[in-house]
Amino acid sequence: MSWRDLGAGELNRDLVGERRTLAGWVARRRDHGGLVFVDLRDSTGVGQLVVNPEHSPEAAKAAHDIRNEFVLRATGEVTARSPENVNPNIPTGEVELQVDELEVISTSPPLPFQLDEENVDETLRIRYRWLDLRRERLQRNLRLRAQMVSIIRRVMEGAGFLDIETPILFKPTPEGARDFLVPSRLQKGKFFALPQSPQILKQLLVIAGFERYYQIARCFRDEDLRADRFNELTQLDVEMAFPDVEFIVALMEEMVQAIWRETIEVELEIPFPRLTYADAMLRYGTDKPDVRFELEIEDATELTRSSQFKVFADAAAVRYLTVPQEYSRADLERLEEFAKEWGAKGLAYIVYGEDGEARSPIAKFLSEDELAAFRAQPGSTVLFGADEPDQVARVLGALRSRLGHELGLVDEEAFRWVWVTDFPMFHWSEEDNGWAAAHHPFTRPAPGSEPMLEKDPGRALAVAYDLIANGEELGGGSLRIHESELQEKVFDILRLSPEEQKARFGFLLDALNMGAPPHGGIAFGIDRLVMVLAREPNLRDTVAFPKNQAGFDPMSGAPSEVTTDQLDELGMQLKPETKPTAED
Repeated sequence: MSWRDLGAGELNRDLVGERRTLAGWVARRRDHGGLVFVDLRDSTGVGQLVVNPEHSPEAAKAAHDIRNEFVLRATGEVTARSPENVNPNIPTGEVELQVDELEVISTSPPLPFQLDEENVDETLRIRYRWLDLRRERLQRNLRLRAQMVSIIRRVMEGAGFLDIETPILFKPTPEGARDFLVPSRLQKGKFFALPQSPQILKQLLVIAGFERYYQIARCFRDEDLRADRFNELTQLDVEMAFPDVEFIVALMEEMVQAIWRETIEVELEIPFPRLTYADAMLRYGTDKPDVRFELEIEDATELTRSSQFKVFADAAAVRYLTVPQEYSRADLERLEEFAKEWGAKGLAYIVYGEDGEARSPIAKFLSEDELAAFRAQPGSTVLFGADEPDQVARVLGALRSRLGHELGLVDEEAFRWVWVTDFPMFHWSEEDNGWAAAHHPFTRPAPGSEPMLEKDPGRALAVAYDLIANGEELGGGSLRIHESELQEKVFDILRLSPEEQKARFGFLLDALNMGAPPHGGIAFGIDRLVMVLAREPNLRDTVAFPKNQAGFDPMSGAPSEVTTDQLDELGMQLKPETKPTAED
């Protein structure tokens, strides 16, 4: 038996007069005084069925009770629609199938939500994900994703990279997030970790002589979720021996150019511009700058060193945004509350009215030179940040992003790319009271930065590079340390004792001692690539079966409890949850 000989979206005028069989889901049913019209949907698109009780009473009887999402099989003659009934909005709009045989293959109860319904609760959508995935938008996203991965493989293999899988069950390694742990039944009391990335393994593959490696890798990070962050993610993982940063950069540009051209017919202009990390933080307040709009942060630190306004004079950094909007007091209070949420102590301002006059409680403390430097067009507002450089960047960067969208400054139709380079090797962790790796601890110091490792690690730069699109970090990479002595020195800065280094990374240090070539690479987030490509605000709509923001799967109920027998096999016992006492 053949279920169908044509896709619903493949109906066309060339088939008029032919007898055809379609099968698919009911997208919509309309009853027009006896005539029943059904929009039948399958993976090829939507085609219209017409059931006429005078032509086929049995088919009309079957059509009487059908509802949305029933699965049907229909046979009949392809006919041309009359001119007034042509639907120009769909590819099949010129024809329809006059049904003489109709079979209900599968029924459906009333749906928890309609597929064309807007603003459905996300938990409900995930609970019935198989329905949610029938939506046109999610169908498009997953098809885009599959097409994109196919293009990536073609580009990588065309450049001589070999696809090699690495283990899912491995050893805990520091990658910036908590590990997901998996207990071992065969070695009771010991645990595997799900990989946060195949970082060490891909280095070992290159050391093993596979000079160009890539993989579409699954990665797992136990961290708090948000719209652009997952516990489970997929990345393009790339590593090469004897690396050339310009080669890596050019290959990645070629790859994303091919993706955008072939999936959505947008031609990206390469090479992409580049910014140093220091410049990005100064001008945009973030290492993921959205360059679709020009509202840039300006520096006034030197100008205000002897300012009569003590807040400016005493601050390590003074920077400002000139916003093309005259803000009211209520607007400014709202923006100050937002700035405080990002760590600001306050928000100084100067408002220039349409008459050009300055309105500000700080103006009387500013010199003529300062006022001249901050002078803006009538109908503008200057917003200031004064604090430590990182804190000022954080506050003004967040304000810039918010105001860019609020004021309609962002070109929402554009794709704007930029490489950010010359990252710091380390950042100071207040929580741990010590240095932490800015990228990961295997990143190579930039030429001239190696002496800084002992003198002042905070000034050491790395050979690291990130690719940013529309304010989203899509790819990041670096050259790696290939000398065991240098790697041990970096571990020392991170306060890993020789015993910890041997226990956690002994196999890597051994490999670096046995003919390790210079190597480096990059990784791209597949999910985030799709998010930007499809203009999706939420990463969860780029994958088939996501968890919700609490890391829970409402569809399957995972994570779920396990039986005592299973725990016994693993040699494990759950610790009872302690309830707070009155003293607590």
